[in-house]
Amino acid sequence: MKLPSLAEIEAAAQTVYAAMPPTPQYCWPLLSERAGAEVWVKHENHTPTGAFKVRGGLVYLDDLARARPEVTGVVTATRGNHGQSIAFAARARGLKATVLVPEGNAFEKNAAMRAFGAELVIAGHDFQEAREHAEALAGKENLHLVGSFDERLVRGVATYPLEFFRAVPDLDTVYLPIGLGSGISATIAARDALGLKTEVVGVVAETAAAYKLSFEAGRPISTNSAITLADGMACRGPEPEALDIILGGAARIVAVSDAQIAGAMRAFYSDTHNLAEGAGAAAYAALLRERDAMAGKKVGVMLCGGNVDSDVFAKILAGAL
Repeated sequence: MKLPSLAEIEAAAQTVYAAMPPTPQYCWPLLSERAGAEVWVKHENHTPTGAFKVRGGLVYLDDLARARPEVTGVVTATRGNHGQSIAFAARARGLKATVLVPEGNAFEKNAAMRAFGAELVIAGHDFQEAREHAEALAGKENLHLVGSFDERLVRGVATYPLEFFRAVPDLDTVYLPIGLGSGISATIAARDALGLKTEVVGVVAETAAAYKLSFEAGRPISTNSAITLADGMACRGPEPEALDIILGGAARIVAVSDAQIAGAMRAFYSDTHNLAEGAGAAAYAALLRERDAMAGKKVGVMLCGGNVDSDVFAKILAGAL
């Protein structure tokens, strides 16, 4: 897949900004003290859906409306944030949105998707099975299938690292989580479009390490399961196009444990009073894991979302996983 150019990302930003303002980035002193580095946080937990993916949904459905105005309904599979983005953008376009989630999906993410107007269907034991059901439903009900990785999604998502890099252009390294790869692909695209030298470091959960294994092997490797506190990173197999971009543009991929993710969630709350879901905290967890190597550097972390169920977060604040 060809990465979007600077002009294409800037055009996507106009579509995004018609629905939401840019999100802030702050240097938090207590987070910096913990990490022994100057830590800048990009707050994608401040979007209308509480996560970065809304940008991709807005651009995807804007392009779809122009190219295929006959489409009246879309279907997708998600663990939550992608589904919210499609539901949010579909409602603005007057489209029907059907969203498939796996059994046991986060209750509050499900409620948010319904509130944005989605018809929610529970199918399968994990994301992979939910995606297979979505593909079948698309054919059965003549719905447009929206995947979780697509050039249009990447183009929209790239507007947030573009904001970040323009606000803080001298970052040594930026950390961000990998779900199916739109976020890290977009970050590589924005960095390259601006001609910066910032290292891009991907983050996975130790129990959902498909992208790390694939990065190290130089080819797609799937795992049998992907069970992690960070449901937005619960990926069993990499997207080949995303992996190609990561292989060409990322410095490395770091794996963090659920305990480290939970610790980073607590740090965000105590140090900044911001909610970070598991995937949203993973970048800071990886920075803490590489604390010695990053000492004294200027580092960015993507707080990509804050959509964590309140009962789960209460347990984490109390010191549990």
